[in-house]
Amino acid sequence: MEIDFDALNRPGSSHTSGWRRMPAVAGDGMVATSHPLATRAGLRALEQGGNAVDAALAAAAVLAVAEPTDNGIGGDAFALVWDDAEVVGINGSGRSPAIVDVQAATASGARSVTVPGAVRAWADLAQRFGRLDLGAAVAPAADLAERGVACTPRIADKWAVAERAPWPAPRIAERFRLPELARTLRRIAEEGPEAFYSGETAEAIASATWLTVDDLAAHRSEWVEPVSYDYRGIEVCELPPNGQGVAALLALALYDGLEPGLHSQIEAMKLALADTEAVVHDGPLPGDFFAPERLAARRAFVDPSAALDPPPYEQPHGGTTYLAVVDGAGMAVSLIQSVYESFGSGVVAPGTGVVLQNRAAGFSSDPGHPNALAPGRRPFHTIIPGMLLEGGTLLGPFGVMGGRMQPQGHFQVVTRLVDHADDPQAALDAPRWRVEEGRRVLVEPGLGRHADALRRLGHDVVQPIDRHTFGVGQAILRVGDALVGGSDGRGDGYAAGI
Repeated sequence: MEIDFDALNRPGSSHTSGWRRMPAVAGDGMVATSHPLATRAGLRALEQGGNAVDAALAAAAVLAVAEPTDNGIGGDAFALVWDDAEVVGINGSGRSPAIVDVQAATASGARSVTVPGAVRAWADLAQRFGRLDLGAAVAPAADLAERGVACTPRIADKWAVAERAPWPAPRIAERFRLPELARTLRRIAEEGPEAFYSGETAEAIASATWLTVDDLAAHRSEWVEPVSYDYRGIEVCELPPNGQGVAALLALALYDGLEPGLHSQIEAMKLALADTEAVVHDGPLPGDFFAPERLAARRAFVDPSAALDPPPYEQPHGGTTYLAVVDGAGMAVSLIQSVYESFGSGVVAPGTGVVLQNRAAGFSSDPGHPNALAPGRRPFHTIIPGMLLEGGTLLGPFGVMGGRMQPQGHFQVVTRLVDHADDPQAALDAPRWRVEEGRRVLVEPGLGRHADALRRLGHDVVQPIDRHTFGVGQAILRVGDALVGGSDGRGDGYAAGI
């Protein structure tokens, strides 16, 4: 029997029952990821006595193998953790070389690589919060890389069109193996993060890039205090710069004072993206970024009868993966990791299987911009984990992956949860729009009925057939003494609990 896998990319009611997908519900813990094997790895860690951080790390390590287009140990990782009645953030992004003798980084290749921060972030999370050690999370992923992964539809599709894929693209359901990556993961499981940031792995990375072994040895994660905005009684938490999480918060803050509706949402997001592009760098935000008078001044640009032309900004399509975990004790983890664009820089450190990120492409080409390339600097970063609180207590982790779609996805998921009272699965599956440069806005088929009305307001509406444009998300919420979760239908994974 043959299966028509091409039908997966043909939207239309003929391929659905017309009924919606139900959310996952559980009482003692839940994991939501974009890949079935990662969800299972997280659940197994919980069943073996681990907490939410242990489960998140087990899932993250598997994702580094099962979704090599999007993430891996050659990339960065950010996380938010709810524990002991507070949210703690970790910024696991790496820096440019300590010595830079060029004017600009490149979009790919050796001079697009920044120090990979994921492995150090994993180790720091395990040390501070985990019950199990880092090896317990990484060893199963090493076995998986050796044994091989049956390629899922989303990854097969992204791999086939990736410009910098280092290995031949597998077909859907074809097994791929990463034996060199398996050996590197085993060394990390046995020796800890120093097996990555020193010795033969660090030397291999340095030999293929503009980084030095000293750059790798000097890398450290940063524990940070989240930034937040109270959107209609729900506190939305994001990481501070150098990430773009503030774009989601600013869009919510602007929309909070506008006439409700799709046009206002799009315009608020345009302004938020433009403002974020202008100021976010490896340093603090301007003190008045969320000041009421500044918000009011920005809202004044929104015309209910016409679309805005905000300043231009870059629109990278990211290679990222996001996961959410909540355990039975109430600890929650929102974790995201990425190599930036598909297969990152396209550079594989010789003999290691480590695909290196191209995060240096995130530096501004304007030498006077605060985000310009400089020695030892972290670039503007797209990946953003989210966390929701209500009344000062945990509501749940959420996130949407996908380059500049991420803050747009956060904004849309939060408005679906708060304004529409959607459950997590419904909020994730709701049709999305994506703001691009100028008046251009992409809309999914489910928003097609609004296209003409948006065009009359001056929006340049496009309806693409590529679902990857709109991101993939996960979310888990506490409801009473139970957990309700969802996993985006645009991805390959699922949410499940114990």
